[in-house]
Amino acid sequence: MKLFDSRDHIGGNCYTARDDKTGIMVHKYGPHIFHTNNQKVWNFINEFDEFVPFVNRVKAVSSGRIYSLPVNLLTINNFFDKNLSPSEAQSFIDTLSDKSISLPKSFEEQALKFVGRDIYEAFFKGYTEKQWGVHPSELPADILKRLPLRFNYDDNYYSSKFQGLPLNGYTYIFEKMLDHKNIELILDYKFLKSMSKQFDHVFYSGPIDEWFGFSEGRLRYRTLDFVSERHAGDYQGNPVINYCDASVPWTRITEHKHFSPWESHESTIIYKEFSRESKLDDIPYYPLRLLNDKQLLNKYIAMSNLESGVTFVGRLGTYRYLDMHLTIAEALQTVNLYLDSIVNGSTMPAFCVEV
Repeated sequence: MKLFDSRDHIGGNCYTARDDKTGIMVHKYGPHIFHTNNQKVWNFINEFDEFVPFVNRVKAVSSGRIYSLPVNLLTINNFFDKNLSPSEAQSFIDTLSDKSISLPKSFEEQALKFVGRDIYEAFFKGYTEKQWGVHPSELPADILKRLPLRFNYDDNYYSSKFQGLPLNGYTYIFEKMLDHKNIELILDYKFLKSMSKQFDHVFYSGPIDEWFGFSEGRLRYRTLDFVSERHAGDYQGNPVINYCDASVPWTRITEHKHFSPWESHESTIIYKEFSRESKLDDIPYYPLRLLNDKQLLNKYIAMSNLESGVTFVGRLGTYRYLDMHLTIAEALQTVNLYLDSIVNGSTMPAFCVEV
């Protein structure tokens, strides 16, 4: 088996490496906190490294003040300068929500129905415009549906049963996965459709539109730029702080030593994160999946289903936003289907999931 990676390292966007000046384990392409409710996925990933329990407690800066995310009882009381109980806060937010919106169609409508205009504009509007490059009224409602609203003081960003970070970093996990005599690793090499004839089957995790040479046009992605800074001591006292105001150019600051609280470092390294439209030579991170994007995607899906000997997988191959645990679950499902196809002599589909 040959594994091709267009970058000069393994691990994709989950790649971690120690900073040569501070010795801190850095998430090179932004923070990745592993979380899942899937026992099978959790058991699988723990075969390759010990996962240390870790709770992601995100903070947010809005109009010069710091709040707790996701929006919870502390956020509500601090923002409105109140001392509400859980039931009082729920009733209060209910008075702020836009009752005229029955079935939210956009991110903005979902937010207005969800939390009302004040919280929407303080925590979501500016951040979303920076992250996605479009007005929230152009984004689908389901983006916001992933974020919880809590009427207690639980500030755990995720509600998953299993949450943690690998003791030795994610790259260590990939090294162990690939440590097999039958796996040949080829780095800094872009796999092209024309090469697929050499193989019995190809699992393609690159951009689906690139497989077809962008013949129908390019799908749109957002990419990220990171500006690193090193400081003495502790810079912000938290792994992740979001900057919600549109006037601040970065979306968030991550301080990497807080992702390894079991280690001790006298200095620190931070990443300021900037989002922008992905160009041809950029690393695509987030598929937009707006109306025009979906129309173009459907053309590529139809073309993909006419292909043979290739299965499109992952965030880029299926043009969907996927967290790590979902990617692993789908990979395990795809492998099982492939093994069954060998035994049964059946044909592997272009997609093993609904896209």
